Amino acid sequence: MKKLLLLLVILISINMSGQSDTTNEIAIVQSIYGKSKADIVKGYLNLTEPQAAAFQEVYDNYETDRRALSQKKMQLIKDYAANYSTLTDEKADELTKNNLKSNIDQEKLLSKTYGKAKKAIGAINAAKFIQLEQYLQTTIRAEVQDAIPFIGELEKTKKK
Repeated sequence: MKKLLLLLVILISINMSGQSDTTNEIAIVQSIYGKSKADIVKGYLNLTEPQAAAFQEVYDNYETDRRALSQKKMQLIKDYAANYSTLTDEKADELTKNNLKSNIDQEKLLSKTYGKAKKAIGAINAAKFIQLEQYLQTTIRAEVQDAIPFIGELEKTKKK
């Protein structure tokens, strides 16, 4: 019950404050690492000035596309929260398929970005970026997932 309430509070605060999911992702990254994601990427890659300039456009385009995917993911979470207590087979099927598609879309974006980054900064630096990005996204997903109750979790706590 606490997890669902926490999720609903987060979603309500996002809607009331006008914050985007991107703002919340930034808050998660900053709370864990004490710096912005862009600063983490910049520090980790440690690119030369020409490389950094070549990579910036790739990174900006990636972030624009990633944010759009993140907003779709947030809509899925909102939809899940709205339907959690009355979940039907049909709705569970719809939510699961959309979630799996969202995960595939994220992987496709990473693959596309790797190709562009490799041209701009070489394979090793591009691989470092993808590795770091996957790590950060896994961390963010874990934080969000921890706030989402499993299907049937609330019913189990009510029976005790």
